[in-house]
Amino acid sequence: MKRTVLALAAVTLFAGCATPPPAGPSVMVLPGSGKSFDQFRYDDNECRQFASGQIGGATAAQASNDAAVKSAIVGTAIGAAAGGLMGGNSGAGVGAGIGLAGGALAGTGAGQASGYTLQQRYDFGYQQCMYAKGHQIPMAGRYAPYRAASRQAAPPPPPPPGPPPPPPKPS
Repeated sequence: MKRTVLALAAVTLFAGCATPPPAGPSVMVLPGSGKSFDQFRYDDNECRQFASGQIGGATAAQASNDAAVKSAIVGTAIGAAAGGLMGGNSGAGVGAGIGLAGGALAGTGAGQASGYTLQQRYDFGYQQCMYAKGHQIPMAGRYAPYRAASRQAAPPPPPPPGPPPPPPKPS
């Protein structure tokens, strides 16, 4: 029993360290040419709703939490089964505690990955919508270092024309 309580305390400690992703877009979009700021705000709200619909209405935080909870439940069940097979009834409780801790730790990573993927899909939908409405999507510039133009020799001139072919012989 003490081990289970300790495992639950450790899981709670690790789960408290997880930070949910933002509930809105994580990309910059600028008002388009000739667009007022009020039009930009209207389009922003409309595109947020569009992007939310593209991902099924779930927020990144919800997806993260769902994945973490599912992993913890599966880990508990597997741990209890393994503990019961190895140590009988007393081993099932210990196995469940260890499975819960392991499942929660795995769930934290799975939850973060799930939240990141969902946020990325949301951002793509948001950017597509805003671009379609005529707003600007800043692109990352790439630095191209200066390269001295390599001087190549000019290709050789074509060969001079050869002598004309001999005339055909009379037969």
